[in-house]
Amino acid sequence: MIKNLKRNLALSAVAASVIVLGACSTADKDQEQLETGLSGSTIPYEKYELDNGLTVVLHQDDSDPLVEVNITYHVGSAREELGRSGFAHFFEHMMFQGSENVADEEHFKIVTEAGGTMNGSTNSDITNYYQTVPVNQLEKVLWLEADRMGFLLDAVTQEKFENQRETVKNERGQRVDNQPYGLRFERTGEALYPVGHPYSWSTIGYVEDLDRVNVNDLKKFFQKWYGPNNAVLTIGGAIDKAETKAWVEKYFGSIPRGPEVTKAEKAPAKLAETRYITLEDKVHLPLLQITMPTVYAKHPDEAPLDVLADILGGGKTSLLYKNMVKNGLAIQAFASHPCRELACEFTLLSLVNPQKVQSLKQMQTIIDETLVEFEERGVQDDDLQRTKASIESNTIFGLQSVAGKVRQLASGEIFSNEPDGIQADIERYNAVTKEDVMRVYNQYVKNKPAVVLSIVPKGQAQLAVAEQNFTLPERNFEAQTGEQADIKQAVIKDDFDRSIQPSAGVNPIVGIPDFWKHNLDNGIEILGVDTKETPTVFINIAMEGGTLLDSPSKPGVASMTAQMMNESTALSSNEELANRLALLGSRITFTSSGRYTNVYVTSLSKNLDETLVILKEKLFSPGFKEEDFTRLKQNTLQGLQQVLKNPSALASRARALVLYGEDTILGQPEGGTTASVESITVDDLKAYYDAYYRPNLVDMVVVGDISKAQALEATKLLASWEAKPYELPSFGEFDAPEKGKIYLVDNPGGVQSVISIVKHAMVYDAEGEYFKSRLMNFPLGGMFNSRINLNLREDKGYTYGARSGFSGGKLTGTFSAGADVAGQHTVASIQEFLSEISEYQKSGMTEEELELMKKAYTQRDALSSETPTRKAGILIRMLGYDLDKEYRERQKDIINKVTTEELNKLAARWLDTDSMDIIVVGDAETLREQLTVLDREIVDLSVPK
Repeated sequence: MIKNLKRNLALSAVAASVIVLGACSTADKDQEQLETGLSGSTIPYEKYELDNGLTVVLHQDDSDPLVEVNITYHVGSAREELGRSGFAHFFEHMMFQGSENVADEEHFKIVTEAGGTMNGSTNSDITNYYQTVPVNQLEKVLWLEADRMGFLLDAVTQEKFENQRETVKNERGQRVDNQPYGLRFERTGEALYPVGHPYSWSTIGYVEDLDRVNVNDLKKFFQKWYGPNNAVLTIGGAIDKAETKAWVEKYFGSIPRGPEVTKAEKAPAKLAETRYITLEDKVHLPLLQITMPTVYAKHPDEAPLDVLADILGGGKTSLLYKNMVKNGLAIQAFASHPCRELACEFTLLSLVNPQKVQSLKQMQTIIDETLVEFEERGVQDDDLQRTKASIESNTIFGLQSVAGKVRQLASGEIFSNEPDGIQADIERYNAVTKEDVMRVYNQYVKNKPAVVLSIVPKGQAQLAVAEQNFTLPERNFEAQTGEQADIKQAVIKDDFDRSIQPSAGVNPIVGIPDFWKHNLDNGIEILGVDTKETPTVFINIAMEGGTLLDSPSKPGVASMTAQMMNESTALSSNEELANRLALLGSRITFTSSGRYTNVYVTSLSKNLDETLVILKEKLFSPGFKEEDFTRLKQNTLQGLQQVLKNPSALASRARALVLYGEDTILGQPEGGTTASVESITVDDLKAYYDAYYRPNLVDMVVVGDISKAQALEATKLLASWEAKPYELPSFGEFDAPEKGKIYLVDNPGGVQSVISIVKHAMVYDAEGEYFKSRLMNFPLGGMFNSRINLNLREDKGYTYGARSGFSGGKLTGTFSAGADVAGQHTVASIQEFLSEISEYQKSGMTEEELELMKKAYTQRDALSSETPTRKAGILIRMLGYDLDKEYRERQKDIINKVTTEELNKLAARWLDTDSMDIIVVGDAETLREQLTVLDREIVDLSVPK
């Protein structure tokens, strides 16, 4: 659905330099400006309903031997009661804890063993569970989903309840409380909606609410909302429809209906006056967010409001970009119109450059002036053209995977009782006129009350737009009292034994996709795949060297050069290029990370020629304009300051420094330090471009609806690219300590600690010790049901997730294990990590673990090359490591023949915990003395700034 094309607002620190706040940008164009609208886009499906009310939607797609199973319950945090927040999200966790015929954690094990992937998600309106598996595993997945729909309650024990309550608290700590800007959505919801409104609390809920409830409260919630009559089962892929229907009836048909569910009333927020709220947070960059209530999803005014948001703040063509970002006042600025089932919000946001802005009041003034400018400017033809192209391209790109199609069908059915609503959505956006956009601006935005949120560094409340005039009423609820009778599930009678797990069919044979190969005279090696599944093309141009070519004394040049390649050219301005690409629905992105500088191109097939004209201009005629450089440099410097507020980023920097030292480029941040970025000049970037943006060591892949002949014709633009030899750096052996140390990185007041346990290991190989060591690690920390994760997350409740693994490239390799853990459990978590790794080194994997690993690795190929980007990933790896087409078959042979004895020898060799360094990012004042019990030297570490 178009609704799903609105990217979720997300805020994260990017290590290179920039703080990314995802903006929503969805709209379409004036019908008058189009001679023809978008062509019909549909997803073929069959829909029916079981006697118990379960809606079933089937989609047949034989392009790959896989299947996606998605069950969506029409319940999210909006169905919770005041003082009972977080139930829906809590139950998302509980649904993975086993049911009557599926043991605790076995759901993960079965899907992993089947070579599949799985997860669940919860938002304010729905909870869904989804699995992508080889098609021979379909019956097994339906059995799993039916068992937790009909036979869950008796398996929900007090112990599981307590454990998952701790896991949810850890998730909140990791994603909300310990993250810069993490409370942004929660605070906005509290201020925008009245107390008790379904959207006035966040999906993850409040810790005090989770502490207040008991296991029977949770069971009641399940009984009320998780019946088949409040669910949609969507199945897509290479299915046999008759067989699938029979399995659906067998496993789901006897599950009784739940209570009848009344439809929630639409409830857009209403504000009588502007509410100012201030949040002092551990941030460097102040943030201003202005939020106004509008309508609700699918309301006739949703589409024109989306167009308005795109005009005001939808990227480099927008007014906010021109008035805030281009002149360096803001690192980011955008407008968005996120919609949910019951209410929508119109948001204007600015992430401020504190070097140029003295207070957020200044940015509010610019926003007000921008709105006046929009009134005078009006809606232009290109505004509508751009958003129409975005709708078309995003819709088509969303159909590249079976999972994408299945999720669209599920969403359409849940919210509109129409699975395939793509064409209807396209038509409503095509119908938007210039007059519609101006009308909704006047009705919902102009001079309207808003929630104005100022997020400022701690101790700097004076930077806020205005003094806070709104205080949320205290959340005083009496504790749960009295005993409650146990809640039992309904008795279900079947004519078969549900305790017997269905067997799988014949495992589909999937190899590396057929590809063609070609070499240009200047050294570029090209691999390509012609696939007709969607009318799209994906191109990846990989220039070897990347950030490794930076000087250790001046890191960040490669990264900034790539950033500059995304800016103006010598022929066109930034805005002109962005507009041309937007009108085509295409993207061209330059990035530099690790060993490669990459150029990514995505385009609809019909627009590829025009897109490549722009690529040629960007690649061969970069602007390196001083004004672009000055702005990017300032943004980078401010972004680096913000990165230092992010505990995960601090841990990443510390790992590099501990492993490689400050004298090598490997030990430095890829995006540079504040000192190195300060010293970088535009001439440094020009020199890097001249020396290393060359075809000598370029690998290229072309995947999509394009023949070899068409691809070679299209890539002629690279044939004249002039070669200029350059050498790649090399690194010697890195010393490994006999006794690892504890490196403590201070994150004052952090409610969680980030733990990283690291050591040097082997470089990449496709069939040797590195490959086999990854197999060896799988039961230890390479899957959800690994020993480490089950211990720290499921048994102890210390973390939201823990893992271990080997990572290797051409020059270096590492073993690492880590997790974000509750601060009070830091030392205990480290002890459990060391205990699990040491025991595994001593005793190794079991035969049962070996068999699980073999099945998981040999059956997951069906999922490995479904989309163009996955196919491209396989090909670029083959080029980068000089692999032939048969290497995957040889890997399978290794997996089938490998023994526990062989893998356990690798565990004994590589998993010596004494030689591992331990990095802890947390509140040093609290942790320093506690860490002494680990009997290691403690080093206070300051990461590069």
